[in-house]
Amino acid sequence: MRSRSLPARAAIYLTATVAVLLLWSAASVLLASPALPLPTQAAGQLVENLPELVPAFGVSLYRVVAALAIASALAIPAGLALGRSPRADALIGPVIHILYPVPKVVLLPVLLVFLGLGDAAKIALMAITVFFQVLVTVRDAAATVPTTSLEAARSVGAGRWVTCLHVVVPEVLPTLFTALRTGMGTCVAILFLAEAIAGSTGLGYFIVDAWGMLDYPRMFAGIIAMAVLGVGLYEALTALEWVLTPWRHRGRVA
Repeated sequence: MRSRSLPARAAIYLTATVAVLLLWSAASVLLASPALPLPTQAAGQLVENLPELVPAFGVSLYRVVAALAIASALAIPAGLALGRSPRADALIGPVIHILYPVPKVVLLPVLLVFLGLGDAAKIALMAITVFFQVLVTVRDAAATVPTTSLEAARSVGAGRWVTCLHVVVPEVLPTLFTALRTGMGTCVAILFLAEAIAGSTGLGYFIVDAWGMLDYPRMFAGIIAMAVLGVGLYEALTALEWVLTPWRHRGRVA
């Protein structure tokens, strides 16, 4: 879907939304359970709770964007350095191999103790998770830049920094954005867990609060808002990729 024009992507989202709503409606009728309300009921609650949902959406959006920004600022240069320096990778790589598979969500209690129940602990948990995803992806992509491209740059007198900026970085960017989109999805999942367990703000808290009161239409209104958050961030990253990697889309037909 990344190679399609904006109207084409909008049409795909519209079709997919209609399909999901039809399946949701069918499941709600078949199950006949208050735990799965009709889409119209959830939509009504979405509109009714907008004064509460809008601030919650803003808080959750801020937390995810801050985590992605912090993780990217730290992981991208570190990944480039490790990918282009076998010596540094041989030294630090084993540490990454040990830490990368560890589920970062287990750090939530520790972060809550040190950083409190506010934004800091939630942002830190998401940033740590995305940091390792981006670091490993960028490192591997930087290490596999074609030798011919590097030699071509050096043959015209390009130094290390110029080669990195004009050869390595453009080669890594598409893979980086794939990692960021994947990391964004992980961020939203972790955000829900963190806001549900430790917090009184954000969409995760809104959803769990409604669930605790058995107000299922209101709960699904929060779920819809979180889905919008995820889709919006995904499309924002896709749009940024189009801006920063125009050479990948030249000549493509929508």
